[in-house]
Amino acid sequence: MKIGNLDLGGRPLLLAPMEDVTDASFRILCREWGADMVYTEFVPSDGLIRDAVKAIAKMRTLEEEAPVGIQIYGHIPESMVEAARMADRAAEIAGGHGCEVIDINFGCPVTKIAGRGAGSGMMREPDKMVAITKAIVEAVHKPVTVKTRLGWDEHSKIIVELAERLQDVGIQALTIHGRTRCQMYKGEADWSLIGAVKANPRMHIPIIGNGDITTPQKAREAFERYGVDGIMIGRATFGHPWIFREIRHYLDTGEELPPMGTRERVELAKRHLALSLEHKGPVRGIYEMRRHLSCYFKGLPDFKETRLKMVTTTDPDELFAILDYICTRYD
Repeated sequence: MKIGNLDLGGRPLLLAPMEDVTDASFRILCREWGADMVYTEFVPSDGLIRDAVKAIAKMRTLEEEAPVGIQIYGHIPESMVEAARMADRAAEIAGGHGCEVIDINFGCPVTKIAGRGAGSGMMREPDKMVAITKAIVEAVHKPVTVKTRLGWDEHSKIIVELAERLQDVGIQALTIHGRTRCQMYKGEADWSLIGAVKANPRMHIPIIGNGDITTPQKAREAFERYGVDGIMIGRATFGHPWIFREIRHYLDTGEELPPMGTRERVELAKRHLALSLEHKGPVRGIYEMRRHLSCYFKGLPDFKETRLKMVTTTDPDELFAILDYICTRYD
């Protein structure tokens, strides 16, 4: 699968952009464990054009995580275009590696974003969505891609026609989450419409499917039944960055890898924590690891008390000691 001149190979596996999840530490781990491409957290266009420190910092990427896409969101055309230009020059503006792809977020369903017309809120204004996309494609040098949903609600699933329109203004790949905005993350993702977009003879850009890919078997079904060019994995990666290795092994061999042992998970969690502390400092580094730490050890018996300590401590040394204890007790 190619996005512009970027060749991701056959049946690529991509890490979905997720706020407060896909920071540099997690992106690095996912690349090490088999993700073919990763994306930054959502970067607000308004924040970028105001030179907000936090927004600019989200654009900073590292060589070891490439290829990487910077994802921007917003609802004001002029701000979106200027933000895209800044993402195009991310290495100069934010330092670090920069990006290979600029991705437009037309898919986030949370109220504070969609409610003001950004993210999947743009599904109610498809003409505006297409116009913003066209202006961004014309303003930058790097390939532009879009991530979106099936539609706003059950009665407005416009994705098949919309995909053609977005392709026609120059995007070079399209990621589709198989739910409407009103579904949020409830119910099952509808992959039949993702398959319909891929099967449309007018479509020639890569179609990437997203939604409910939680096992190697579901990943294979996405490729074989719906014909997508790539798949994007989101919530199933929480505390489970090795899911990419599991899926790749199954796609290549038809066999499942044995579950990762407790000692291996502890060592990986410790590396993740060390990276998080390095890149974000002790306060944010620990706080934003909690989502992952509560997932790294799912299935361990009588773990409630240990989990509570792990996700409430603010001391790095204590947290490393808890991880060592988990290894001693459960290995």
